[in-house]
Amino acid sequence: MKVMVLLSAGRHPVSDRPCLPRVEAQAVAMALRFAAPSEIVGLHAGTGAVEVSEALGYGLARVDVIESADPDDPIPALAAAVRQAGPKLVLAGRRGQGGADSGMVPYMLAHALGMAILPDVISIAPGEAEDTIVVEQALLRGARRRIVARLPAIVTVHPASAAPAPFAFGRARQGVLLRQRLDLGGRDGAVREGFEAEERTYQRRPRVMARAAAGASAADRLRAATEVAGGGGGKVMVDPSPEEAARAILAYLRGIDVLRT
Repeated sequence: MKVMVLLSAGRHPVSDRPCLPRVEAQAVAMALRFAAPSEIVGLHAGTGAVEVSEALGYGLARVDVIESADPDDPIPALAAAVRQAGPKLVLAGRRGQGGADSGMVPYMLAHALGMAILPDVISIAPGEAEDTIVVEQALLRGARRRIVARLPAIVTVHPASAAPAPFAFGRARQGVLLRQRLDLGGRDGAVREGFEAEERTYQRRPRVMARAAAGASAADRLRAATEVAGGGGGKVMVDPSPEEAARAILAYLRGIDVLRT
């Protein structure tokens, strides 16, 4: 099964030096657990070949760098390269690192190619049926959800997925970095067709206020009117014992359905 990993030129959050974003290194590790190294190709459109070449040190055997005519819009070049290669699965980071990163590239690419997209995935396994995968998604408050999806599909990797393999200079020297330029055949604007953002004026949503019991005091009515919905039931524990703190944490996790035992 052919797998592609989308790569971007990132910046280190502390030193501001060029680097491969960590979540994309995690995407490489996820791809290597799912497919053979010979079936995995890294893909980057635009400048920044030095940064994306780090992916070779994380286990990729080959990285394709597409020279994009418009470095500010990599979607046409990425869409043309994916169409030409025809992978069953495309992995991408949840968001770039170090620039004007909106996290929209995987979604716009999925729209251009007509492929399904699965966000915030922490693990992938082959499905029982042919051309299917079983993914585990990360949800709010530590919850997880398992989904069976049909290929081809685009997957964005969550930072909570398994850590990448250690960087190895030997692997980086053995890998291949290919630069190429694709002929888009005048389809640059085609990938944008039908994908238009809509701007709306921000409006605050009405807040659901708790209703005070009949005959309550003025303080109780004020508390019911000002408390945040769903924010009640908290308890402050000052210097609790480890056992008491553990029981409180377990009770909270059961209350939000993270633990069911």
